Amino acid sequence: MDIHLTRSDVAGTARAPPSKSYTHRALLAAGYSDGATVASPLVSADTKATARAVTAFGGSVTPEKGDADDLAAADSLVVEGFGGRPSVPADVIDCANSGTTTRLVTATAALADGGTVLTGDSSLRSRPQGPLLDALDELGVRAESTRGNGQAPLVVFGPLSGGDVAIPGDVSSQYVTALLMAGAVTDDGIEVSLTTALKSAPYVDITLELLDAFGITADPIGSETAAGAEGFVVPGGQTYAPEDGRYEVPGDFSSISYLVAAGAVAADPDDAVRIEGARPSAQGDAAIVDIADRMGATIDWDRENGIITVERSALSGVAVDVGDTPDLLPTIATLGAVADGDTRITNCEHVRYKETDRVAAMAEELEKLGAETTEERDVLTIHGSESDLRGTTVDGRADHRIVMSLAVAALAAEGTTTIRGGEHVDVSFPGFFETMAELGARVER
Repeated sequence: MDIHLTRSDVAGTARAPPSKSYTHRALLAAGYSDGATVASPLVSADTKATARAVTAFGGSVTPEKGDADDLAAADSLVVEGFGGRPSVPADVIDCANSGTTTRLVTATAALADGGTVLTGDSSLRSRPQGPLLDALDELGVRAESTRGNGQAPLVVFGPLSGGDVAIPGDVSSQYVTALLMAGAVTDDGIEVSLTTALKSAPYVDITLELLDAFGITADPIGSETAAGAEGFVVPGGQTYAPEDGRYEVPGDFSSISYLVAAGAVAADPDDAVRIEGARPSAQGDAAIVDIADRMGATIDWDRENGIITVERSALSGVAVDVGDTPDLLPTIATLGAVADGDTRITNCEHVRYKETDRVAAMAEELEKLGAETTEERDVLTIHGSESDLRGTTVDGRADHRIVMSLAVAALAAEGTTTIRGGEHVDVSFPGFFETMAELGARVER
């Protein structure tokens, strides 16, 4: 689907969608339990993949109220769990485009007493899973890529009893999350040693926070938080059970980043963009508030009430390390294209292994709009002073974060920008373009 977005001023109040990262983990944690309710979930293409996986392992996911088949309309989802003992799926698990689903449920599959096959779309089948497969193999589980290249389709034969394992931390923090979540219900527990420094550490902090809410003990080794940890340990024989049988998903700061950026580059000069649902949590992407502030945005975060207010501002380029916040790279790149001076995004090689190579994608698509960029393997520099954004046709690369970042750039580009693949926002922010239109953006489908 093509989206046509014309340069616009935006203003008013928008609500952040629930967190995709927390929803994935909450659905699977509820699956590991004897049953729990997940309140305020993000129901998107990716999280539906996790719900399907929970069902495939013997659980079920249904709306608390309303049509049993309409998850998207639900305020809460009731998960009938499989009590820590997943069944062998009757069919292949299709993870679609969700890398998070694939990695988290690969470890779930290792608990089943038999074989599980996991696959997904062409993008997912190009993403690295090898370190997780190697870790499961080290733990005594047969875990293989059918093509022998560390990519899906994957075949996993359990059961997993636990043990000690070493894994790199610089490819995906989701490998650690997968092992910790599954390890809690093994007989022996799992201790994970990191062979390289952990990138995207806040995502493991999200996992630790959620596990605690479900009554699970899991701890970093050598550090109070995931950052700087030498590894992680989770005792076995634990039971997933949130307080009062219910867990509420917080707002999503990855999605909030596009609304913050929209306000900073295109807010009505006499008004502002206000974002509700921005309550503090372990999400590393809350760093977007500090990054926008450093770039010169007029921004205020009322943490107690969960409201961010941002005004259009004269922005200046800064240096940003995205080692722990890879999902912010597209948003920061867009801000850099509007700012004066250079915005230098460092420590970003791992961002190349997402739904697409987001480093190359943002460099190439912003250049179509008139931005000047310099791309290195681990660094992306946006030369804002040399950029003059003008509407054209750009490709969202079938990647929700690329689509939304280019939409923000279009707000500041002269004329009309056509974004191909607009439907991919369904992965994490299904109502994104409706929200932008409500704020005053001129959007046509």
